[in-house]
Amino acid sequence: MQEKQPRLPVRQLIILSICRFAEPVVLTSVLPYLPEMIEYVGVPKNEVAKWVGISSAVTSISQAIMAVTWGTASDRFGRKPIILTGLTCTMIISLLFGFSQTLTWVVVTRALLGLMNGNVGIIRTMVAEMVPEKELQPHAFSIMPLVWTIGTIFGPAFGGALAHPAEKHPEIFGNSEFLKRNPFILPNIASAILFIIGITTGFLFLHETLATKKDSRDYGLVLGKMLTSCSTSREKKAQYTVKDDENTPLLGGSPLQQKKAPVKRPSWKDVFSPQSRLVLIAYALMALHTMAFDSLLPVFLHTPVQQLHGNPDVHLPFKFIGGFGVGSQTIGIYYTLIGIIGMFLQFLVFPIAAKRYGVLNCLKAMILVFPVIYFVTPFTALVPESLRHVTIFLLMLSKLAASIFGFPCITILLTNSATSLTVLGTLNGVATSVSAVGRAAGPAICGAAFSFGVKKGYIILPWWMLSIFGALSALPIYWTVEPDGFQGNDAEEEQDEPQESDYGAADHRRSSGARTEPQKQTLEINSALSLSILTSLGGVIGYARTGSVPSIAAGLSVGALYLYSFQRLRTGQTYGDELGLLASIVLSGSSIPRAIKTRKPVPIGLSLVAIYGLLVFGKAVLGKN
Repeated sequence: MQEKQPRLPVRQLIILSICRFAEPVVLTSVLPYLPEMIEYVGVPKNEVAKWVGISSAVTSISQAIMAVTWGTASDRFGRKPIILTGLTCTMIISLLFGFSQTLTWVVVTRALLGLMNGNVGIIRTMVAEMVPEKELQPHAFSIMPLVWTIGTIFGPAFGGALAHPAEKHPEIFGNSEFLKRNPFILPNIASAILFIIGITTGFLFLHETLATKKDSRDYGLVLGKMLTSCSTSREKKAQYTVKDDENTPLLGGSPLQQKKAPVKRPSWKDVFSPQSRLVLIAYALMALHTMAFDSLLPVFLHTPVQQLHGNPDVHLPFKFIGGFGVGSQTIGIYYTLIGIIGMFLQFLVFPIAAKRYGVLNCLKAMILVFPVIYFVTPFTALVPESLRHVTIFLLMLSKLAASIFGFPCITILLTNSATSLTVLGTLNGVATSVSAVGRAAGPAICGAAFSFGVKKGYIILPWWMLSIFGALSALPIYWTVEPDGFQGNDAEEEQDEPQESDYGAADHRRSSGARTEPQKQTLEINSALSLSILTSLGGVIGYARTGSVPSIAAGLSVGALYLYSFQRLRTGQTYGDELGLLASIVLSGSSIPRAIKTRKPVPIGLSLVAIYGLLVFGKAVLGKN
């Protein structure tokens, strides 16, 4: 008999998308009017930008604080009730935010918005549980980012059109004293309607995916079937019955199965597997530099054009502070166009590429695009005026394409790195937290670097800092191993099949444990390599402080040699490892005197750490041989 090919649960994914859609709308609808709201509540104009940043940062920080708690709650109580709770809380808090009349109320409601919603990770977990098959994951995991992209197109339109309705649309709302007293409530009322649709749809039709809660009675589904039964044919009623029978425990829920239901709660060691740690580090760094780029780019585009010829403050190719001098309307057009193109890339190009080349290979390719984009971004201000708009549009499109590939790929890798389904909610909660920390830290760090760089005459400073962050985010990706599929399937089968012999389960656990020794060895080499890579960084800083520009290329070359050597080392091939080790010794030996010349603690410290890394890495190479 031919094996039935797995298929996407299209109906459930559509229902989940409806639940998800309101969140990006409400989160992005504030962007057009948030500066006006900050000014409306009494903040001076010269302080508006600061408080806009603070109000955005508190949302990310509070989300980071509570994301793990929400994820753990979903592992215990089920995905569906936690998602519906998060949607309800977000709807209520967004309405409270619309009533803001003081700065304190703005900041408090923005903080509550992050605290009371951890749905990003939980929805990602539901998709993973709906679609455990590796060949279907690229399509499945591209749906929610697509929903987010569509929401971010509608959100700013809602916010811009519906804020201050009594002034913008006097023929409709001019007589409403309520809207005059609360000029920012209407966009949030519109968003609340979307939330009500999402909550209702989820309550009536969304199926629970947590294994321990699947068989629990869901009164929402019962009500949904009652409501749809009036217009459902007998054939479809039979289909519902078949689905119910498939979800019903055999033998009427035997006592043995009832005892197996309350599975042991996972420990933090189960959550943080070696692969999960690598993916989480990469996820945090990617969130940091992509969010920082998104916050810096509008500022760079808005920065006035600088006169280059005959200007004593300009020393090309590095010392200049010019931007594009474009207005907010032009910037908005850029983002709208790339958002539309991004929808097609997300749903049509990404799944095909991921299926053909593999998720990890796509991520390895795209993770290297980020540092290149960041490195060349400031120099786009130097191109001829006739080519500037085309250049920046292509740059933004390249970054969007890298993000469209990067985040779904890293989500799939994170899902497949989970040791069991019982840790998936917590793991995605941790991912949401580290991502939120990165999204809060990135704009703050690079924003300060932008101001400092402009003051010193070097607008390249924040962009090259971003390039370093982008390069660092590539390192854990190149150490990650792509699993054949979700690693929790076997564990789940053991829970669902109590008739399996204990001896067979023990043999399976022993065979799984047999792979831990190479993993430990790989992690030891990874740690040594991380330290030794600091050699190239210390060398670059040491050389740069003394004014030797060619050394930057040398440092990057040694970093590439490290990656090459590591790949050879991991696959058991030793040829070339000594070459990488020798190159690192040469660079560290030459960088230490130059670092000492700078009399700065950072280059000296990096060089000393690099020496230690070299010793450990050398030991790993010799031990492998």
